[in-house]
Amino acid sequence: MALTLSKQQTISLEKTAGSALTSISLGLGWDAAKTGFLGKLMGSGGGEIDLDASCILLDSSLKPIDLVWFKQLQSRDGSIKHSGDNRTGDGDGDDETIRVDLQRLPATVQHLVFTVNSFTGQNFEKVENAYCRIVNAGNNSELARFNLSERGRHTGIVMASLSRQNGGWDFKAIGTTTNGRTADDLVSLAVQALR
Repeated sequence: MALTLSKQQTISLEKTAGSALTSISLGLGWDAAKTGFLGKLMGSGGGEIDLDASCILLDSSLKPIDLVWFKQLQSRDGSIKHSGDNRTGDGDGDDETIRVDLQRLPATVQHLVFTVNSFTGQNFEKVENAYCRIVNAGNNSELARFNLSERGRHTGIVMASLSRQNGGWDFKAIGTTTNGRTADDLVSLAVQALR
């Protein structure tokens, strides 16, 4: 059974999985908030919400190496792949996925920071049921989940990080809110979250 994490909680993915991991995926899901009394009663959504999952690759000095996002769906070395931009949040399950081949990831990459932002400027008052989750891509089992339930006027969140530790990987739920519209806007905040 997957762990549900709180802000600033860190787990060892290998201990959670019970074995070494070769690849993982980060899934991001969300729904448009239901608006008004009738909307809540009838279950109708509040329109389309375009959130963007991104992955910032950092070295041991916390210097950015690469960025995987809707404008670059794959890392330059090919070890990280983005599923593509979902512009609505409709449907069940993950709306966007970032898959990481841990065996192909260059040794210079020490940290991966996962972010979400609203390029269109829609804020998280209009989002509900948002979450990110880490899945063992080898057997498709969910290892951990972090609910991004904080509603507000922010347009972005530094969600979580994956860091090399003692030959394995630690996953940390971060949950820092911001007003960046693209992953580029969130790089300095991502670095601060790891300090």
